[in-house]
Amino acid sequence: MSKEGMYVEPRAQGDFAVRKEGAKRASATAPTQAEAIARARELALGGEIHVARVRNSGDGPDKFRKV
Repeated sequence: MSKEGMYVEPRAQGDFAVRKEGAKRASATAPTQAEAIARARELALGGEIHVARVRNSGDGPDKFRKV
């Protein structure tokens, strides 16, 4: 399998989504950012994990950081 990047982003519902690079829908959701990061590590298969900063700039997260 290829190594795909995973993104952890806050959702409007107050939880966090884990999304594969290029995907429109979340692969998983978790109630906390820490749980979402753990799930992203399980799904990433060695790929990079990018976590959205919780600070928003109007239209959503303004930057991502690698974990």
